[in-house]
Amino acid sequence: MKSSRLAIFFIGAIAASGLSMLGYSVIKFQSLPHYPFLVLLVVSASASRLKLKLPGINGNMSVNLPFILIAAAQLTLFESMLVALVSSAVQTLPKPGTRLSAVKLLFNVNTMGLAAGSCALLWHRHSLAGHTWSGSLPLIASCAAFFLVNTIPVAAIISLTEGASLMRTCSSIFQLSFPYYLGCTGLMSIVSAISQQVSWIMPLAILPAMVLMYISFRRYFSTMADASPSANQQFLTAAAH
Repeated sequence: MKSSRLAIFFIGAIAASGLSMLGYSVIKFQSLPHYPFLVLLVVSASASRLKLKLPGINGNMSVNLPFILIAAAQLTLFESMLVALVSSAVQTLPKPGTRLSAVKLLFNVNTMGLAAGSCALLWHRHSLAGHTWSGSLPLIASCAAFFLVNTIPVAAIISLTEGASLMRTCSSIFQLSFPYYLGCTGLMSIVSAISQQVSWIMPLAILPAMVLMYISFRRYFSTMADASPSANQQFLTAAAH
């Protein structure tokens, strides 16, 4: 019962934080949505349905990540949050015949919105952009913020609802998803180096690479899922250390 109350409180806190970030982005919004924004929104939402269940953990990841990172780097805060919120909502939609959980949708959408908002704010900070490390510091800071804000709340809610160890769950998620985040960060840096303004064709050019990455991770996770329960348990135990 205590864990259930803490989970409700935690979800409420995430929802309030996400809505606050969205409200702040609306206040700062100055221009109308433009063509590259619409392309990123459509491509990101479409890619959201290519998702993989993380083995041994009640969670999944989608190939929408690089598009959300590109939006955070090259669009306004409001636009980048819209891309993240819509993509997360589409990703959360269940398979046909399965009931949609409103609580899960609320949590996932606001967590992704917070992550995208934090990433965009750090990327566009003039103090970071003008640092002697040139563009490396905002890249590292913004992508690290996205990674932490998007994964730690997920690990926390799994821990609260399933009684799992928070550190063990965090470690497992980090080990499973970090290579993917690292690859997407590389794509984001390449796109940002090519142009300060995202071209409408860039998301379409990246999409085939993300499909190949999806196929690769799907095969890898399928191999892990086919392993014996004892092998999965050994992996999760090792991840906790």
